[in-house]
This record gives sequence, structure tokens and C-alpha cells, in this order.
Amino acid sequence: MSVDPEHASASGRTRSHRPRASRDIADELRTRIRSGVLRAGQRMPTQAALAHEFGVERGAVRQALRILQSERLLTNVSKGSPATVAAVPGPGRPPAGPAAPPQPTLVGLAPRIAEAFAVPHVRIDALCLTAVSLTMAIGEPLRQIHAGRLKPAKIDVRVLLPSRDIDLAFPVSVAADDHGLLHRRWLAQRNAQGLVLRQNLLALYATHGVDVRVCFRALPFTPPVKLYLLNGSEALFAYYTLKRREREIDHAPVELYDADGTRSMLFAFEQRAGQRDAAFVEQSRLWFDALWETISSELVLGP
Repeated sequence: MSVDPEHASASGRTRSHRPRASRDIADELRTRIRSGVLRAGQRMPTQAALAHEFGVERGAVRQALRILQSERLLTNVSKGSPATVAAVPGPGRPPAGPAAPPQPTLVGLAPRIAEAFAVPHVRIDALCLTAVSLTMAIGEPLRQIHAGRLKPAKIDVRVLLPSRDIDLAFPVSVAADDHGLLHRRWLAQRNAQGLVLRQNLLALYATHGVDVRVCFRALPFTPPVKLYLLNGSEALFAYYTLKRREREIDHAPVELYDADGTRSMLFAFEQRAGQRDAAFVEQSRLWFDALWETISSELVLGP
């Protein structure tokens, strides 16, 4: 059975007749655009079809489309032909693909994590040193969920972190006499960030009924890079670049070699950005899965 695309739902789902305000319609369509359900260059369903889906008058739909046009997510909004998803989906979404410039981790990661939460089943894999950047980046979609603007049904998060039982390659003392102090400091940070991440995500089950699973495993080495895999379709990659610096630890200056992971330059690769990117995403997924299933071990977040 074929469906006339002009009268199909913008999400591909069965049409709903629940009344919604223009702002609510705009929020829903914005989520579909930013999650890739509606792609750049694609024509939207007609205003009549959208009015039918959302159970409202065409005027409410028209106002919602104008809101998205003002945000540069849509073009050609008029009473006539259907609007078109803009070629560049708004200023908040960093580009990907061969032409995309790298960005500091927090700048590039946060908006992409927020987009990853716009789908019903969110899947995030991360390999990193402490999970600081991931915990910070997830804060915004959590706020959106609590505000009712994002409504995932299921969230799966897997995180690979260095084992507490190894000698870290970094952070490490330049003088090689404060390794124990630096290791304890790193371990406390790793455990604290992991506990906050897990607690914040698991709380979504109690507050919103979201099916959440958060798993950690320990690596037998210090990762020289960080990797984030989002919904199996995007890979974000950055190098940990070491620098010699002085920090005050326990009220005493310590010279150490360390990397600032939040400022590491993040390179973005998407499956839909071409053969090169698709291959990188797939190989990154295979690499992560291999580490998870072979040499990693149980990780306990505790003293």
C-alpha cells in the first residue's frame, strides 16, 4: 500500500489529532529536523497535512512554520507550496563531514549530544579519561527532558574509562615523585564524574519513566584519544594533547604532564556525509565494541 507523500506524517508515524499550540508544533518539527528525520532540502508536508496530523487549524501550523523560518530551519514558508528544510539547519548545529572544522570538545560535543537525545532510542558510547566533557554535555538534554521538550523512550550509555589498577601515562608528575598523589586525584575525579553521570541519567526513570541503562567498563591502558559514538550514526574524535603545566594540589605546586580534555579539538564524522565519514563511523564502532567485549573489565565507581 502506497502513501501519498503530500499527506504523510512528517515523522512517518500515524497521524495524531491532539490539539497543540503553534509553539508546541514548532518544537516537534524542530526536533524532527535536528534529529535528521526531516533532512536538509526535503519538502515539508503541506500545511493541510500538518494541520490534520496535529489536529489544529492551518493558521496554527502556519505560525509554527514561521517560527522555524525565523530560526533559519525552514525556507519558502507561504500559503502556497510546502516549506523546505533549510540547507543549513540553524546556527546551533555544528557542521560535519570533510569540510567541517574541528572545535573544542565542549563547543562541538554539547549540541550534538542534545541532538542525539531527539530520537526515541538514544545510544551513546564514550571512550575517555574521566567523562568530564560527557557529563557536562548531557546536562542540556536532561534539562530539555525535564521541561518536556525532549521525550526519549530509551537511553543506553556505555563508557570506557582507564582502570584504577594501572599506572597512568598521564596525568603524571614531571619529577616522578608525586605519581600516587596525581593518581588518587584522577581516580576521585573519574569516580565522581561517573557517579554524577549515572545518577542523573537513572533519575529519568523515576521522573519520566524513561528506560535507562548506564554501563561502565575499565581499560587496561591510558587512552591517548577520546571518542564519542552517537546513535550509531556519528563519531566524534579528539586527541589528548599533553602539556607541561603547574597546578596546586593539596596546597602545594606540582609540575605535571597533563591534557585538558574539554579543550581537545573534536573532529566530527557522520554516516550520511559521504563514504569517508561512513567508513570512519563504522570502524570506530567496531573498535569500541572490540574493546568493550575483549580486554576491558568490570569498573566499580567507588573508593
